[in-house]
Amino acid sequence: MVENNKKKPIRKKPVSRKPAKTTSKKKKSKAVVTRSRTKAVKPRSRKSNRTKPRQSSPLSRRLKRVILGFLVLSGFLFLTYIGYLDYKVQESFAQQQWSLPAKIYARPVHISTRGSVTKNQLIETLKELGYRKTNVLKTPGSYTQGNSELVIKTRAFNFWDGHRPSQRITVRYSGSRIRSVKQTDNGKQLRAFRMEPVVIGRFYPALKEDRVLVSLTEVPQSLIYALLATEDREFYQHHGLSFKAIGRAIIANARSGGIVQGGSTITQQLVKNLYLTPERTWIRKANEAILALLLEYHYSKNEILESYLNEIYLGQDGAREIHGIGLASQFYFGKPLPELELHETALLAGIIKGPSDYNPRKHPARTLKRRNLVLQLMEEQQFITTKQRLAAENKPLDVIAAKRYSSSRYPAFMELIQRELENEFDKQTLTSAGLNIFTTLDLQVQNALETSVNKGIKALEKRRKVEKLQTAAVITHRETGEIVGFAGGRDLRFAGFNRALDAIRPIGSLVKPAVYLSALAKPDQYTLITLLKDQPVKLRDYQGKTWEPENYDHMVHGYVPFHEALTFSYNLATVDLGMELGLGYVAKTLRQMGVNREIRLLPSLLLGALELSPLEVAQMYQTIATQGYLTPLRAIKAVTADDGTLLHQYSLVMRQALEAAPTFLLNTNLQEVMQIGTGKSSAAMVPRSMMTAGKTGTTNGLRDSWFAGYSGDYMSVFWVGRDDNHPIYLTGSSGALHLWSRVMKKIARKPLKLKSTSAIEHVWIDTDNWRRSTSACNHAVQFPFIAGSAPKQLSQCGIPIYEPLDPIKPIKSWFDEFFL
Repeated sequence: MVENNKKKPIRKKPVSRKPAKTTSKKKKSKAVVTRSRTKAVKPRSRKSNRTKPRQSSPLSRRLKRVILGFLVLSGFLFLTYIGYLDYKVQESFAQQQWSLPAKIYARPVHISTRGSVTKNQLIETLKELGYRKTNVLKTPGSYTQGNSELVIKTRAFNFWDGHRPSQRITVRYSGSRIRSVKQTDNGKQLRAFRMEPVVIGRFYPALKEDRVLVSLTEVPQSLIYALLATEDREFYQHHGLSFKAIGRAIIANARSGGIVQGGSTITQQLVKNLYLTPERTWIRKANEAILALLLEYHYSKNEILESYLNEIYLGQDGAREIHGIGLASQFYFGKPLPELELHETALLAGIIKGPSDYNPRKHPARTLKRRNLVLQLMEEQQFITTKQRLAAENKPLDVIAAKRYSSSRYPAFMELIQRELENEFDKQTLTSAGLNIFTTLDLQVQNALETSVNKGIKALEKRRKVEKLQTAAVITHRETGEIVGFAGGRDLRFAGFNRALDAIRPIGSLVKPAVYLSALAKPDQYTLITLLKDQPVKLRDYQGKTWEPENYDHMVHGYVPFHEALTFSYNLATVDLGMELGLGYVAKTLRQMGVNREIRLLPSLLLGALELSPLEVAQMYQTIATQGYLTPLRAIKAVTADDGTLLHQYSLVMRQALEAAPTFLLNTNLQEVMQIGTGKSSAAMVPRSMMTAGKTGTTNGLRDSWFAGYSGDYMSVFWVGRDDNHPIYLTGSSGALHLWSRVMKKIARKPLKLKSTSAIEHVWIDTDNWRRSTSACNHAVQFPFIAGSAPKQLSQCGIPIYEPLDPIKPIKSWFDEFFL
């Protein structure tokens, strides 16, 4: 026993190395057992663990630092990229601006009892505006028709001079004539009512995207329901990503080995359209997911949905892309978005999946099936009732016939508009800022012009056996100078060479009124009855070449009264008169009439060796038609921003450029041209009671046929010729006047009533001797004179006067006038 007691301390000595001195005996014994087992397996394991870190190589430590640095850098770059995407989302979405093409509007139609608009023309205007004929007025953009009245519920519209709300108008008519216009609700009689104007074209950005922006409040609720049912039923629950949809897409893509299906939400679709390319890669999908989350973080669901509805692609119209439901509503149904019904909104929602596959005009059966599927989904998700679904399914597609819109229905006029606006707006603003451009084009006049040109040119070619005739025309409102009709060629819908703007041709006898007006401005020397010499003349230029003009009929008429020389367009009398006045004096008159082009002071100027475009000729004759007021021709009334803010208004500007009294005498003479002179053939179409005024023009070799004339309401200029400058064998009377008469027969309603001035007196003249007489003389005619310029000698009725003419006017140099 003693020996055993002595042995115990000896066995405990190794355990005493443990730092915990307070360990109980029981625990110590366990520790011993444990150590004993460890020692048996691996005697130096504890020591080895303590020394292992010290044994790692420098290469291993360096690799760890590289990996750690790489992870830190990657994290930093990832966060930086997220920050970049976040900035991109906020910057672009907050200042989101779509490229909105400028809209060009025609002149608004005014309905009144005194206007020229007939019942049939009003109905055509309503159809042009997309109004629907119904039995009961429910929504704006509709009308009813009875035996003697039309009741119209107009659309609200932002004119350049203010907003006009929707209202009901009753128009009563008898036959084709409008008898009264009144507000339906209160019975108030209206002198006139202005319909909203028709869109006649657009200026597109480079990508030719087109859209009509709408706010979410304008979107029918049924369209939102249809969109949610088909595109993203969890839109208001998720945060940009739908993991259910993503799961379905992952499975489908894994099976195919590529990306064949998307699980995109509405937010993701918007992100893809706004920020990403259309390629299908995993990187793009990752970016799409990140951007969708960021977009949802910063913006509300309604903001995202509104942006999506304005961005989504919904079809193609030639080169024009149809974007947004606002434009799609007009493109497919011909009416504004708020007026759509359930079966129409379901169709739009169905098209989103594939605008080409579900084009209702090309694939009506397939599209109808798709639309009905949308209605079924809406019912399943309790957006509509079974009764509503069945009623909508029983309706046809109701898609209007395709209307192919180029940048314009009237390309020549659009080019004129663009040139006018280039001085006010840069190209980017003009094509992408959504401007509203209100023009002066009158569709009734333009349509009459188109019909007249199409038929008239063919008739001229057939009658004269000529080919390849071309034409150009400018029609203005006589009092305001507003361009109401415009033709750049025989095909008014063809966007080719714009002859009205760019065909610079000699104007022939159209220059003669400037010569005669120059003379009438000197009443002490010239009156309408002054005798002019119509005799042969030879003139020599500074190079020694002689110019020897002739009359068109190759005859010499001797002494002729002033008014007759212009009425019958005598060349020799005109040259004699012009040379007496001086070429510089005539050129000054042309400047006053609005000619800005260089004028060469040659004798041939007096017979039309002045090259102008039809538009420039129109400006020249507009000044005569307004009795001496220079009124710059204009094709634009106003321009507003997309929100309706007025940016520019083109006001009427007039100034007295020509003396009123001489211009009155000239206009009287030009009326005589149409009554008995070179323009008298127009009476076959335009009654003489219209008292029109005008002048024919023909150039050497019968290459150009011109006519310029006006009634009380319209002034128009026509040119007929060939682009290759070959002879057309048409005079002004047989060519251009024919087209002018066709148009004026359709549009002219007011006779030309010249306004006399206090400086004008009317005196009876005996045409046998051109002396003052009374109405009692057999050949007495009453002529207007500037006060004090009428003959003083009294006539003894019937006694003629006679003065012999020289056989030929002696040769002289025309430039002598500059040194005399």
